[in-house]
Amino acid sequence: MNELIRKSYWLLSAQFGFDPRRLFRSCRGIPRYVAGWFHFRKEYKGRLDFLPCLYDWFEEGGSTKDEYFWQDLHVARLIHLANPTRHVDIGSRIDGFVAHVASFRDIEVFDIRPVTSMIPGVSFRQADLMHPSESLIEYCDSLSCLHALEHFGLGRYGDPIDPHGYASGLGNMARILQSGGLFYLSVPIGQERVEFNAHRIFDPNSLVRLAAESGLLLREFAWIGQSRAVILSSDMQLDMAELSKLRYSLGIFTFVKQ
Repeated sequence: MNELIRKSYWLLSAQFGFDPRRLFRSCRGIPRYVAGWFHFRKEYKGRLDFLPCLYDWFEEGGSTKDEYFWQDLHVARLIHLANPTRHVDIGSRIDGFVAHVASFRDIEVFDIRPVTSMIPGVSFRQADLMHPSESLIEYCDSLSCLHALEHFGLGRYGDPIDPHGYASGLGNMARILQSGGLFYLSVPIGQERVEFNAHRIFDPNSLVRLAAESGLLLREFAWIGQSRAVILSSDMQLDMAELSKLRYSLGIFTFVKQ
């Protein structure tokens, strides 16, 4: 029942633009807004227009509960410590992770969708990683793909429908990476399934085995669960086995290419 409510809320808010929670909070804020307007009007004699912001009273001063926030920060710090020669990102969030990395180094971004913004330190290339150019083989010594591989082959972002798109995408990413290079990958993990056409949920052990077929060896594993904090694994095999039984977590994998 809770899962049905969660999915229904996501569908209404994210896909149809109707957020019941925000509507309720905004309605709660109307009396406070009206009282504040009359109080302000008594002390202010200039032009005063209406532009209500009603739900901000009920929000924290900045959100750190989103798993994107924690993964972006965690991986950006890893890249800063590693200080690679050339870092390439595949499809991660521009206004989160890419912005973090661009604050301290240059970064190249490949995405199947066009990106027209001009951002200092960021260069863009439109590319389909299920069918990449041969010119990209061994292109970089550092690579990231955060919360993107799970969409490959589902058609959500204009990519061709392909049930095995994630596998070809992962293999092609390995080809982009030079020997000894590091690959930072995050995907939803848990009970393996496809929630069409939103995303794929991976069994973490199956993903690691698939990566190994392309010469990617797991060096570090972390995850974000209900605690909304990054948990570094001390026993990767045991932790991934336990996480594969859960419905959902976010896995953060650091691979090194042989």
